[in-house]
Amino acid sequence: MKDTPGWASPGSAPSEGQDQGTSQPAEPADQPDGATQDTPGVKWSKEQPPPAQWSAPTGRPSPTDTGRAAPPPPRGPGWGAPPPGGPGGGHGGWGGPPPAAKPGVIPLRPLGVGEILDGAVSTMRTHWRTVLGISLTVAVLTEIVVVLLQGLVLDNSGTDVLNDPSATLGELTDAMGDALLNSGVVFLVTLVGTVAATALLTTVTSRAVLGKPVTTGEAWRDARPQIVKLFGLICLLLLITAGIVTVGALPGFLVALAAGSEVGAALTVLGLIGAGVVALWLMIRLSLASPALMLEKQGIVKAMSRSAKLVRGSWWRVFGIQLLATIIANVVASIIVIPFTFLAATVGGDGASGFLNSAGGDMGWTFLVISGIGSVIGAMITFPITAGVTVLLYVDQRIRREALDLELVRAAGVQAPGTTSGG
Repeated sequence: MKDTPGWASPGSAPSEGQDQGTSQPAEPADQPDGATQDTPGVKWSKEQPPPAQWSAPTGRPSPTDTGRAAPPPPRGPGWGAPPPGGPGGGHGGWGGPPPAAKPGVIPLRPLGVGEILDGAVSTMRTHWRTVLGISLTVAVLTEIVVVLLQGLVLDNSGTDVLNDPSATLGELTDAMGDALLNSGVVFLVTLVGTVAATALLTTVTSRAVLGKPVTTGEAWRDARPQIVKLFGLICLLLLITAGIVTVGALPGFLVALAAGSEVGAALTVLGLIGAGVVALWLMIRLSLASPALMLEKQGIVKAMSRSAKLVRGSWWRVFGIQLLATIIANVVASIIVIPFTFLAATVGGDGASGFLNSAGGDMGWTFLVISGIGSVIGAMITFPITAGVTVLLYVDQRIRREALDLELVRAAGVQAPGTTSGG
């Protein structure tokens, strides 16, 4: 007979000899002469033992006939010690659920906030050659382009006009336009680098979840077909955000033209606040579109739909984790970038005043190069944190909603704790 623990209720241990495929034990010697053996099954003893000594009727001699209590049947494997205080008296030796499998940087079960952050850092620490190599390469290429644009192409002298109290309205308008253009160009270049780093680090983090190493070449081959789609996705999200902000501010501008600047300014501020809230809500709903696009090989629209489905009902949780990761990344970047900026201003010969006026018109090559080195180091550390948290959030939401942990266990080739090889 196969003894499989878990089929019988914990309150009663299985008795020996009750299986239909085994022979019944011999009848006791003091059985009455009139008793017959035609009735199948087992018999109750005429003399019942006291309630405290009751045992399941098995056809064996009763404790009163033998003078001693029959020994209890052995417990099957896995039952453990009985709970203290009798049945229902606590969890005792039963124990909790078995630990989740952990082939890589996270356990394959729903994750907590600390586990997500720790998983992102563990990915960078475990696969540091690949992660830091990708981040350093992307950050260096991005910063070289930014420094060259700021030093050769972009005109930074317009900010001097903004600090001039005697500047005319036309001069201020032109200066603001130049500043916005410069910021937009730098932001676009940085965006391209961020997209490339996110694409490559998404592949690395997904392999780290399974405990499988990946080289930079393998990450590039896996991410290359989706990079154009990822860039299109991020540009579409930026356009959506800009459209929401424009719609929110448009009524204020129209009222300002028709009724006056004071009423229009108040309405514009209210519109911008409302548009900002809507844009933030939508961006969090779509924040998991990037890993969905890269890991599921989806299109842009399908990836946005998948993100909205995964975030539904967990908006505040996703928002809080993303906000925490952003704060940590920015703090780390500031700790690195600010000393380099002071050093750049000091080496440039302007001291503290040069640092305060570094956003002004005259930024020399010395300042641009040294501050660029600080930006490279900061980006090299913050890229893996932000990308890793986003990917692990995606994995966590799929585990909670779609039982992805079972697929990951099979993909990792590990055996879940608590199972047997023949299960």
